[in-house]
Amino acid sequence: MQILLHSDPNTDGSHLMAEHLETVVKAAMARFGERVTQVEAHLSDANGKNKSSGDDIHCTLDAKLLGLDAIVVKDRAGNAHQAIEGALRKLKRAVGAEIAKHDPRSQRSRSTVPADDGSKDDAT
Repeated sequence: MQILLHSDPNTDGSHLMAEHLETVVKAAMARFGERVTQVEAHLSDANGKNKSSGDDIHCTLDAKLLGLDAIVVKDRAGNAHQAIEGALRKLKRAVGAEIAKHDPRSQRSRSTVPADDGSKDDAT
């Protein structure tokens, strides 16, 4: 799985942050195996270098799935680590749901009901 970090000039895009991202993404996505091919993280500071408020840091995670549509989730928090963790919780749930939706083993087999061919039983 390829993991990429993009950050604006006002957020931590250091090598240490990229390593942290790789560690937590691999741990969170491990159960999906090879079905998740890439995760891109976009970190940004909503207020830039201006006065900070509670949820300044935005994290957008974009996951590419093998044979399925990409999934995008977002979260906001006071720091980059919290924003990444929040977005990862959402991503795990969304990826699991998307994979389950397309997994033939998880779909219930529907019993076929004989079609009404329009004929009536005249035995009465």
